Amino acid sequence: MSEAGSVRARNLRTVAALAALFFLPLALAFYTYYGTAWRPGGRVNHGSLVSPPRPLPPAALPRVPPDTPGAVTFRGDWTLVYVGDGACDEDCRRALLLMRQTRLGLNADMSRVGRMWLATGKCCAAQGPAPREAGLVVLDASGPAAGALLQAFPAAGRAHSVFVVDPLGNLMMSYDARSDPHGLLEDLRKLLRLSHIG
Repeated sequence: MSEAGSVRARNLRTVAALAALFFLPLALAFYTYYGTAWRPGGRVNHGSLVSPPRPLPPAALPRVPPDTPGAVTFRGDWTLVYVGDGACDEDCRRALLLMRQTRLGLNADMSRVGRMWLATGKCCAAQGPAPREAGLVVLDASGPAAGALLQAFPAAGRAHSVFVVDPLGNLMMSYDARSDPHGLLEDLRKLLRLSHIG
């Protein structure tokens, strides 16, 4: 074989090796995903997705205390929402603490996240924790005007759940306040990093 022929053969082997380096992992990935029953077992979010996301209906609910200034809306910012009785039992206090600590843990992004408590009953003779919770918006959701709004939130496990509402007013996730508190913070960090709204 001539020298030119051997150089050509060596070049073809190099090109074939480079093509195999590219196509072999791709072919293996396709085979593993489509040709076997194996699927990735992990998930990237810690909370439970509300699928499909539920647009929250508008509701003109009174603020607590009633003379608190400012309009209330689910649009514009990410919002952490707790739905529970105005008497605020242990589950309520745990959820409100999780909401506060998570928001503080966002550091520079904390201004992009609001906190809201929809008080569904006994609202709010003792005022609960509201006076000590700076920045927490408390709404009296015990009247008939709150009916459609409250129906949008899942009833199962509601007493110990924290809900996430996106800046477009869609209910999208829920978290069990009794579980690992870092999951909510990690998910919010990802959402805020990837979000082009709110």
